[in-house]
Amino acid sequence: MNRFFVGSKQVKENIIEITGKDVKHIKNVLRLKPKDTVEIISEGKHYTCQISNIFSDKVEVLILDSYNGKNESPIDIVLFQGIAKGSKMDLIIQKGTEIGIKEFYPLVTKRTVVKIKDSKKEKNKINRWSNIAEEASKQSKRDIIPLVNNVVGFDKMIDILKEEKNIIIPYEMENSYGLKKALKKIRGERVNLIIGPEGGFEKEEIQALKDIGGQVITLGNRILRTETAGIVTASIILYELGDLGVIM
Repeated sequence: MNRFFVGSKQVKENIIEITGKDVKHIKNVLRLKPKDTVEIISEGKHYTCQISNIFSDKVEVLILDSYNGKNESPIDIVLFQGIAKGSKMDLIIQKGTEIGIKEFYPLVTKRTVVKIKDSKKEKNKINRWSNIAEEASKQSKRDIIPLVNNVVGFDKMIDILKEEKNIIIPYEMENSYGLKKALKKIRGERVNLIIGPEGGFEKEEIQALKDIGGQVITLGNRILRTETAGIVTASIILYELGDLGVIM
């Protein structure tokens, strides 16, 4: 069954309106017709619907049934990802969404090679990454679309994290404190995962993260690329604390 995400304002009593790019996809790509059945998700709630009308700018569907989603992890992982070169960020957003990451912050650090200084280019990047997250959410049957935030600098990230408790930072220079030990100190349902860019973190940046309570960890003897480190760490966290690998 084809799946679409809509905002809460598009749900109107027993009718849901599908708008935007999904209209063209329904008409020209999927070639759906009235009376075809689709699945709609809004604010974590699932609706089984039947297409009633197809217009040039919207598709109306009739709600047949509804239920609360159960595909989200009880652990909210927020990934602050040092912006990677080329298509690596696309991969990180896509795979991070598939495994269950709830929120992304593209991060600029001292060693970040990719600098997005133009506001228009930044907006285009965020839109692209948001679209990737949406498509990955559909494919992986998520109940929500992860939020892709605007690009943040290192100092801004520190301000955001000052009041947070669970901060995990994989670092290639750490060699004695592992993720398993760090997870024993996790309290609550939100974990902030900080991943550096291709060049890693400066020592001063690591110290700044330690100063606000960040746990600097090793992932073992092998050095992982930036596009691998976040996915691996998040997967382990979701396995240990969340629902990854759990049969409901």
